[in-house]
Amino acid sequence: MTAEFTGRHVLAEFGGVDAGLCDDLERLDTALRKSLLAAGITICEVAHKKFEPQGVTVVALLSESHASIHTYPESGDIFVDVFTCGSIGDGATKAVDLLREALSPSTVRIEVIRRGGARLADARGAG
Repeated sequence: MTAEFTGRHVLAEFGGVDAGLCDDLERLDTALRKSLLAAGITICEVAHKKFEPQGVTVVALLSESHASIHTYPESGDIFVDVFTCGSIGDGATKAVDLLREALSPSTVRIEVIRRGGARLADARGAG
């Protein structure tokens, strides 16, 4: 039996971000944590990696699912992935909006994917 749930998976591409910020592990970790908490999301653990010669990945394990940031300082790009499920509602969207404010990208592309619930039932019936 498949559990009934609904979730939002938000994928964002932030362009034109300051190269120094894209390579600043501490600031990115702080920005992700603050945006998640302000959106009402529960952080279980955060892991991060600073790459050589540049680039950062920050991954958060959430009670509601997961969130991540991966950066490319050489092009000023930051890729964000936030998936939340359950009663948090639009928490993923709110977290990405707050992260957008904190990182000040010049270009933004966001895709919101609804997951679970009726979509799963529709997919099972389509076969």
